[in-house]
Amino acid sequence: MSHVAYELGTQPACWERAAELAPARRAVLPQPGERTAIVGCGTSYYMAQAAAVLREQAGQGETDAFPASEFPRHRRYDRVVALTRSGTTTEVLDLLAGLRDAGVPTTAVVGDPATPVMTAADELVVLDFADEQSVVQTRFATTALTLLRAHVGLHTPSVVADARTALIEPLPADIAGRGQFTFLGRGWSVGLAHEAALKMREASLSWAESYPAMEYRHGPISVSGPGTVTWSLDEAPDGLAEQVRATGCQWVPGGLDPLAELVRVHRLALAVAAHQQLDPDAPRNLTRSVILTTGEEAVR
Repeated sequence: MSHVAYELGTQPACWERAAELAPARRAVLPQPGERTAIVGCGTSYYMAQAAAVLREQAGQGETDAFPASEFPRHRRYDRVVALTRSGTTTEVLDLLAGLRDAGVPTTAVVGDPATPVMTAADELVVLDFADEQSVVQTRFATTALTLLRAHVGLHTPSVVADARTALIEPLPADIAGRGQFTFLGRGWSVGLAHEAALKMREASLSWAESYPAMEYRHGPISVSGPGTVTWSLDEAPDGLAEQVRATGCQWVPGGLDPLAELVRVHRLALAVAAHQQLDPDAPRNLTRSVILTTGEEAVR
């Protein structure tokens, strides 16, 4: 079994632990009314997007999400939360150093506690039980999002139940042999759709795209047709499924909690990788962490 296959299967248990941890770490996470930014890189950025929408939906306060490299340092926030599995990513560490100099309170949610982020951030939430050996992130990202979701009161045991279903429910027939995938979301699940597409690219080298559901109809649907898949991680707008099917594209409706739907996509990525005889533990051109040095750039 690959590292990533094992780790994606442990997600329900990790989510339960994160939800149990959230009340104990309440004081170091954004408080109601705080103007907050959540940052990350790659997968963590997409989780930040989802968490920001959830926090605003819960009425907790204005919340933005940025890639760590694109954080607008001229804006003022009451707190910045950094999501970083490795705790070594250059952009995150540089941003935290700058925010400390500017007097902005920071919290890092990290998987590996023996890393530089432990001293770079003002406060920490350590999810070492969700850390991973794999390059391709699954359980750390979804566990960090579950922590933030539970913190704003939007996590329920049914989410974990749906995740367990996602691990055993058969994938749609003949889907592993498809060559093009599009993932759609709405609201907080737009970030999950972006992450779903990234997983397909990383693990299986597939052509994968992602859009807000209604934006898909404004152009991207033109590339859909026989041999392609469009997967909705959330409830689709009325009439969209029929328009997608009319192109000859395979339509996959989301029936579980959107985060559990992402677990189904994790399984799909592994199935497509296996179909193409790829090793998901050795994704092309990727490393577990991006550490930039003079004249050298490591790609996520």
